[in-house]
Amino acid sequence: MSLNDTPSGERIHIGFFGRRNAGKSSVVNAVTGQELAVVSDTKGTTTDPVSKAMELLPLGPVMIIDTPGFDDKGHLGELRVRKTKQILNRTDIAVLVIDATEGIKQCEEELLAIFKEKEIPYLLVYNKEDILSEEQKNILSTEQEGQANHICISALEKTHINELKEKLARLVKTDSQKLQLVGDLVHPADLVVLVIPIDKAAPKGRLILPQQQVHQGGSDRKWQPLPRSSGHFPQPMPHNHPEHDRPLF
Repeated sequence: MSLNDTPSGERIHIGFFGRRNAGKSSVVNAVTGQELAVVSDTKGTTTDPVSKAMELLPLGPVMIIDTPGFDDKGHLGELRVRKTKQILNRTDIAVLVIDATEGIKQCEEELLAIFKEKEIPYLLVYNKEDILSEEQKNILSTEQEGQANHICISALEKTHINELKEKLARLVKTDSQKLQLVGDLVHPADLVVLVIPIDKAAPKGRLILPQQQVHQGGSDRKWQPLPRSSGHFPQPMPHNHPEHDRPLF
């Protein structure tokens, strides 16, 4: 099955949220490299969620979702906001697009609260960097110092778009990261022997996937794996050693 055939349910759903005229659609177009969303200076141009299945490096198969402004007004506006909230139920990564000239307002605070409540990984994208004064840029830079999930970009001039995509990729939880073979069976600082069979089919000098997953699980749990190929075991632990009777698994 090719990447283009990846079912929607197996794609990473990335939703773009924010106020009207924050530049969500422009950011979507800059990230995808396509004219996916209609862009206009008129508030509320995006009236319904727009979804597009595509391949996006370095993330792979994704579903990009552009949403209406979360501050939309009136009866129709309320319906659009309701649709946006429904999109959050199937969002794997949320991108909160903020007008950098105005900063975070009540609308963004409400969205952030929803992200946290639903435990959705999110990225704060301050758009319109190109029209900020040097003083505003310095203030934003100071505020974002040490914040891995903040970035300042210009969708119009396509600046820092690659960095944005790299930050998105770091938020993705892959299947191999979700799967734990032994990570929940051992404890921090445990001594674990990982026996690696050596045969003609094994790739020379490399661990196969299950061995990588075991090793990664050990790194995450901070136990100390001792990789050993078959026939190269350490000396047996003395019977009087305090850890002798403790099972490894």
